[in-house]
Amino acid sequence: MTRFDITILGCGSAMPTTLHNPPSQLVDLNEKLFMIDCGEGTQLQMRKYKARIGKLHSLFISHLHGDHIFGLPGLISTLSLLGRTDDLTIYAHRELDFMLNPLLTYMGSHISFKIHLRALNPGEKEMIYENKTIRISSFPLKHRIDTNGFLFEEKEAPRHMLREMIAFYKIPIREIAAIKAGADFITDDGTVVPNRILTRPAAPPRRYAYCSDTAYAPEIIPYIEGVDLLYHEATFADSELIRAEETYHSTAGQAAEIAVASGVKKLVIGHYSSRYNELETLLNEARAIFPETELAEEGKVLSL
Repeated sequence: MTRFDITILGCGSAMPTTLHNPPSQLVDLNEKLFMIDCGEGTQLQMRKYKARIGKLHSLFISHLHGDHIFGLPGLISTLSLLGRTDDLTIYAHRELDFMLNPLLTYMGSHISFKIHLRALNPGEKEMIYENKTIRISSFPLKHRIDTNGFLFEEKEAPRHMLREMIAFYKIPIREIAAIKAGADFITDDGTVVPNRILTRPAAPPRRYAYCSDTAYAPEIIPYIEGVDLLYHEATFADSELIRAEETYHSTAGQAAEIAVASGVKKLVIGHYSSRYNELETLLNEARAIFPETELAEEGKVLSL
C-alpha cells in the first residue's frame, strides 16, 4: 500500500502564541507532497520535522486570512535558493494575485521557477487536480470571506489477479488487464470463469478531508461523507458558542456533530484559539459526541 500521511505543521489560529504555529499541513500521497495552507513560519516547521521541502508538488490555500498565507514569501524564496526549476501551482482564491504579483516583481529574476495561480471556485465543489491514481477537490466552507475545504482521495484500484488462477486456467497475458477491470474469462472450450474466482478486491480507496476556518455548516456533509479522516477546525469550546457564531468559527462540539452526521471514521480538531493554554476541554467536548477524535499537534503524523 502506498503512503498516505498527513503531517501537522501548525494548528493554531490568527493570534500568534508560543504553543502553536499558524495553520499548515503536508499531505504525502502516492509519492507526491502537497501543502495545505502556509502560515508564518511554515518553512521552519518543515525543517524541524524533516519534510522534503524540495519535493513539494503544489500548494492549496483555503482562504486569504493572514494566518494561512503569511508563510508564502519565505517559502517561495527558499525554494528558489534550493534551485527549484519545476513550476509551482498554487490553488487559491484569485485575490492572492494582490500578494503574489508585487512579491514576484520584487524578487524578479531571482526566482528560479514559474508560479501558476489556479483560482478556486468559492461556491461549489470542483475537482482541481487529478492523475492516474488520485484526485483532489475543493468545496465551499462558511466563513467571513471565501473559504474552501479540500478532499484528497485515491481512485479505486483495479482488482488483484490471483497468480494461481493464471496458471490453472492458462490465461494469456493479453487477457489480464480486462480481467483486472472486472471481465470474466472464457476458456477454449467455452467455459465462463467468473471474475470473482480469478481476482480479489483491491484495498478500498482512502480519503482525507480538510475543513479549515468555518462556522458550523451541515451543508458540507455531502462533500466529506464517509472519509477515513476529517480535519475540522475547533477554534472554541462550547462555552464560547456566541463568539464562534460571531466570528464564523466552530466549537469542538460542533466539529464532532459534523463528524457524526458525515459518518467519518476519525476526526482531528485544530485551529485553536490563543485563549486555550490546555486543550483537554476541547478534546473532551468533542469525544463526548464523537469518541474517535484526536487533537492536532505540531509534528503529529496521521497515517491512513
